[in-house]
Amino acid sequence: MTLQFQHSWETQLLSWAEEALRSQTPSAGILADAPVLEAAYQHCEAMTKYHSRTFYMASSLLPLNKRRAARALYAFCRVTDDIVDEYEDRDAAKVALEKWRQRITLANPPADDPVALAWADTRTRYNIPSGYAEQLIDGVARDLTRVRYETFDDLAEYSYGVASTVGLMAMHIIGFSGEEALPYAVRLGVALQVTNILRDVAEDWQMSRLYLPLDELDAFGLCEDDIANGNHSERWREFMRFQIDRNRKLYAGSWDGIAMLDSDGRFAIGAAAELYQGILQDIENHDYDVFSRRAHLGLTGKLVRLPGIWWRSRRAYA
Repeated sequence: MTLQFQHSWETQLLSWAEEALRSQTPSAGILADAPVLEAAYQHCEAMTKYHSRTFYMASSLLPLNKRRAARALYAFCRVTDDIVDEYEDRDAAKVALEKWRQRITLANPPADDPVALAWADTRTRYNIPSGYAEQLIDGVARDLTRVRYETFDDLAEYSYGVASTVGLMAMHIIGFSGEEALPYAVRLGVALQVTNILRDVAEDWQMSRLYLPLDELDAFGLCEDDIANGNHSERWREFMRFQIDRNRKLYAGSWDGIAMLDSDGRFAIGAAAELYQGILQDIENHDYDVFSRRAHLGLTGKLVRLPGIWWRSRRAYA
């Protein structure tokens, strides 16, 4: 099964994934009392449940140990992302992010930091290469210096840093057949992040950020004033149709990689991918208006999709 590369950005992103794969992995387990470590994992579970109902549901489909590890990964990513958003002063955010970078590389983080503690245990147990966490932090740090992207290639590079790296780390928790799985995880990460971007146009604008490719906005006769004014025009609808069509192709092009994961994790990853795709359908159902409402997939919408996802993940890879 060979992934055909269609765009130059995919080759670049895969080279980064391969480089990080060969970075250092933890060599020894952490020293922490069992009750303290258990409390740390429970804290990560609570964070995941509060901040991401979709990830929480998808990770619930994993075996217990992998489920706990996936939620520790989510909590690590959440703290990293929040550091950038919680500081008004850019220099203060950079300092805080670097302190966090140093803390999560410690073999034995302090017991009063449950996220760092659970993450240290997870990356040790599952031999997660340090390069992926480094790339994630670097990707999140981009929001401190760059809030516009000229082309989709530029946006794909950003999406790799903040999303594909998460998938690549999750792949180590779930287990995978070999390096041939990397490009599929990279592509799925880009698809997931672009879904976030299409959903959060209005929210990002309020934070003075615009992640939509500027050259593509221009090609459809749109500009930043259209975003500022929430201009829900036919040109905007055409632009969004184009974005959603490409995004669905990215999801479709990543699905075969699920076969390369350990069998007990395929349903969970398939669910995460397909449930997130439901956001695209919700955008369509509301006439591409992402200015007056935040697109989402409700609990019922998620539950009715799960049997079909389970059947496809089981039938395709039996």
